[in-house]
Amino acid sequence: MAISMSGPDMAAELNHGVDAGEAAAHHLAVAARDEPWPSAGAAWFALSVIIFATFLNFFDSAAFGLLIEQIKTEFGLSNTAIGLLQGPVNVVFYMVVMLPLSRCSDIFPRKYVLAIGALLIALLNAAGGFTSTFMALAFTRMLVGAGGGAHAPGSYSMLADFFPPEKRRWPFAVLQLGFIGGSTIGLVIAGKLLALAMSLPETPFMGTTLHGWKYVLLMLALPGVVACVLLLMVPEPPRRGVIEGGKPLPIRAVISEIWRRRAVYGPLFLGLGFSAAHAMAAPAWMVPFYKRTYGWSEVEIATRAPMFMLAGQIAGLLLGPMLIKLLARRYRDANVRAVTICFCGVAPLAILGPMMPSPWLALTCSMLSGMLGIASAVPQNLVIQEITPNQMRGQVTGLYLMMFTAVGALGPFMIGFFTDHVFGHDGDVWKALALSGALLSPPAAYIISRAIRPYADALALLDKETQ
Repeated sequence: MAISMSGPDMAAELNHGVDAGEAAAHHLAVAARDEPWPSAGAAWFALSVIIFATFLNFFDSAAFGLLIEQIKTEFGLSNTAIGLLQGPVNVVFYMVVMLPLSRCSDIFPRKYVLAIGALLIALLNAAGGFTSTFMALAFTRMLVGAGGGAHAPGSYSMLADFFPPEKRRWPFAVLQLGFIGGSTIGLVIAGKLLALAMSLPETPFMGTTLHGWKYVLLMLALPGVVACVLLLMVPEPPRRGVIEGGKPLPIRAVISEIWRRRAVYGPLFLGLGFSAAHAMAAPAWMVPFYKRTYGWSEVEIATRAPMFMLAGQIAGLLLGPMLIKLLARRYRDANVRAVTICFCGVAPLAILGPMMPSPWLALTCSMLSGMLGIASAVPQNLVIQEITPNQMRGQVTGLYLMMFTAVGALGPFMIGFFTDHVFGHDGDVWKALALSGALLSPPAAYIISRAIRPYADALALLDKETQ
């Protein structure tokens, strides 16, 4: 039997000046399900498949970043143009489809949404390999962003229904292996693929000439088809924590609820956006930075950098849950507090890393920054799943990721713009990276810290309602 839990709306507690009676009228009654949780085997199989699909998303980004200098040379692009290609162009269509796809995750079986997204990315990578103009390539990258928009909301929502709340900490941490593997091991694999592609002859085909980077994009298509098939094999778990009545909320109602709880969601969304701008800029410009600043080739970068990145991110994977557990002994708001600590650690590394006199010191700073970034990802994701009812979960996660992507996409563009129009020389990309780190990372830490107290109040109210 479902148990309805009522009580005053969080807004009455969090947004001072809101009448408690008015807030209570808008309160979401949450129903608990009595069905047993899915088996551990089913849950971990689903997690494994989602990790693989996540790996491919970030593998695609890492591989494309490795190719960017060749693409710049072939099409005669400016730094600003390649910043646009890796940033705003990649998210234009993503922004259009994110909310509809997030809503699909709240309405339809999530495995179908995830599978279609994986297949779409595979087909668009193949299409990118056949392009012969910059505008055509930019169009395929724009649509790849749309495919990626289907992944995260459905993934997190589904996993929250596979694992009980007390067991989510480590699965959500292990999920980061997809990002870690895609951005590190994926870079190594991309380097091998590029070396192979460079040895292949140029081949005229369907009005274009296949060579180098185009072969790599074609090679990226097949794993996406495999991911699509595996996702279709994942069992769809029953939804839990649903709003009374069981129907997904319309987008207008979701936005209204977010606004009422703005004291919690506001700093989370905005702080994540500032952090994302730096987080997306650094890997997007990694190849130009090490190539122009230290003289490394693409293959050298793909061979040397991933080991540092992998070490830092694996350490972050362990640090995140451990930091949450340590803080939880004293603080109910451990998740947001952990994110704040990690963001404070990233700020000096983001500024000083590009200034290092040797590539190895720069890689060390990048390793430590990556460790703290991964450590912060686990509590960030837990916050949304913890305070958001199920029928809002996909859409709220979608809005959260829209902020990550929309503001984050400005990061790669900023580096290109600063390099061209502030410093004026290709070799000054390190200055642009240091400047963006100074402009973005300290504000991210401050803004996210503003969510600590409201988040604690929100959890206290939820505890009261469930008693």
